[in-house]
Amino acid sequence: MSLSISIQHRFDGFDLDATFAAPEGLTVLYGRSGSGKSTIINAIAGLMRPHAGKIVVGTEVLQDTQAGVFVPPHKRRLGYIFQDSRLFPHLSVARNLDYAAHAARREIDPQHRARIVDMLGLAPMLNRRPVALSGGEKQRVAIGRALLADPQLILADEPLASLDSERKSEILPYFEQIRDETDIPIIYVSHSADEVARLATTVVALERGAVIRQGPALDVLADPNAMPLGLGAVGAVLDARVVAHHTDGLTELSAGQDTYFLPRTRLDVGQHVRVRLPASDVMLALQQPVGFSALNSVAGTITAVQPTSASSAIVTVLTSAGPVLARVTQRSVAALELQAGKPVFAIVKTVAIASDIGA
Repeated sequence: MSLSISIQHRFDGFDLDATFAAPEGLTVLYGRSGSGKSTIINAIAGLMRPHAGKIVVGTEVLQDTQAGVFVPPHKRRLGYIFQDSRLFPHLSVARNLDYAAHAARREIDPQHRARIVDMLGLAPMLNRRPVALSGGEKQRVAIGRALLADPQLILADEPLASLDSERKSEILPYFEQIRDETDIPIIYVSHSADEVARLATTVVALERGAVIRQGPALDVLADPNAMPLGLGAVGAVLDARVVAHHTDGLTELSAGQDTYFLPRTRLDVGQHVRVRLPASDVMLALQQPVGFSALNSVAGTITAVQPTSASSAIVTVLTSAGPVLARVTQRSVAALELQAGKPVFAIVKTVAIASDIGA
């Protein structure tokens, strides 16, 4: 199932004009605060009515201003996960989950409910009330309630924004499970490049109410011209596998034929994970470096040198795991004679990887 959307809306001092298609998987609406992300997701939910536009989920038209069609929010088969969990404080976790049946206007299959409870690890807390839950636990309940509403589509409006880094690390795997183990499309609002790199199947980059780029996370995050959050968010996304946890406190990852080390994580050996390498944390050398503190050095060949200003450039290096990007000065480009076809070594700080996958 897919979503297609084309909406136009005028606010005081701000015009939204966004058209895009979201295929199956997890689509991230990515941009700065005030770029229109939450407005779009609220339009999909029917919580706001744009001045003009058409919204279609699968074959069902939720809104078409030209045809006079508007399906009210309570009749849209959507699961909505807010920044705050919005659980009913007077109800137990079990009764909060069962409220999904009321929202969906149908009985919940007990086996389906049991699968969701098991997937999200909710069984130990079913009899507790929200006041007795941590922020991460509350969001897990909110995710379960959304899944049990029999949705055609899940909407998640910056669901990790109010959580600390430890709680974010707790919740991220559950969104990965939903993405990988269900056929329910997810529209996920974020302004975090780390979340985009780890979760996104598709990225829709927004700036001042307009779509500036749409595509796979690997392509969008690597495009300096499509970074609504600036060059600091430019970086590579690699698929890696956990190889080992070492006694000196490091976790070893394998990506292509390359090895990366980072501070020990809770990831299981054999687990696959995406990692983001910010271009600003990658250095380049013409020879295999020796006698330096950074643990990660991989060989590759330059495929592109893209100036980003009079003083800096983004250099793309093709490694065995895929492209790695480095943000360097124009002086370094000239001094090292960096150009397409030249072999180099990319040096990546360990902490640059660890901060992105939740150590």
